[in-house]
Amino acid sequence: MRRAVVDIGTNSTRLLIADVEDGRVGDVLERRTEITRLGAGVDADGRLSDEAMQRVYTVLDTYRELIDEHGATDAVAVLTSAVRDAANGSEFSDTVRERWGIEPHVLTGDEEARLTFLGATSERDPEDRTPTLVIDIGGGSTEFVIGIGREMSFHVSNQAGVVRQTERHLHSDPPTADERAALVADVRQILGNGVPERWRRDVGHAIAVAGTATSLASIAQELVPYDPEKVEGYVLSAEECRAILERLAGLTLAERREVRGLHPDRAPTIVAGAIILLVTLELFGLDAVEVSEHDILRGAALGLD
Repeated sequence: MRRAVVDIGTNSTRLLIADVEDGRVGDVLERRTEITRLGAGVDADGRLSDEAMQRVYTVLDTYRELIDEHGATDAVAVLTSAVRDAANGSEFSDTVRERWGIEPHVLTGDEEARLTFLGATSERDPEDRTPTLVIDIGGGSTEFVIGIGREMSFHVSNQAGVVRQTERHLHSDPPTADERAALVADVRQILGNGVPERWRRDVGHAIAVAGTATSLASIAQELVPYDPEKVEGYVLSAEECRAILERLAGLTLAERREVRGLHPDRAPTIVAGAIILLVTLELFGLDAVEVSEHDILRGAALGLD
């Protein structure tokens, strides 16, 4: 079956078109990402703005054309934190269905966790019994999923994300030390409250998916253009992540847009993202994380009915 999955997140709108056979993703025909910042202002206003929705609608025009070109027989969309949190989220999801014929799924926390874990572990040895943490840093929230093999045993959605925390704390250009410290303290409290100590102790390996992690792996390797094959499986150490953060936090937004390996549209939120990842590694006592391209898009292609 040729399947199209659109992930409409708080910070980006992404597309995967792939052939799915016998519980595996085969040929990937299209994979696209556009920074649409649907969740901009949701933390303060509680609603999706007209401007933010229009940014997504423009991208969906292009994605619908690609879906038709590749002859995908099934097209679904997964909608997460921004739409769940917004008072007009259901109106937005109805528009996605009616205007583009893409069936929207506003995921619960349980569903989002299951699909994220499935995607991140889909190419790993199912017999590996190492307790694994999957980290998905989004625009409005950060998901932690812990499990063994293909089965998750714990998950939590933490209300700390790159858009949400940037809007709360980083108001100077470049951000001041005090602003960064306030963001660290905020994230440390949110994430710490979300995960009981017993779950933190057991984790032996971590996989980070989504834009923050893949951007940091790309920056570390100075990838121009971006190369998903070099990002997939890259092991990012906490030390390397900290060095990248110190460098980026000292730059203006205009200067961050010019950093090799960083997509210019991710420059406004990458400082918050790097902080969230570092605090996560600290929380779980880890000194490195494996970066993966295999995320909720792949999980939805495999596991969304």
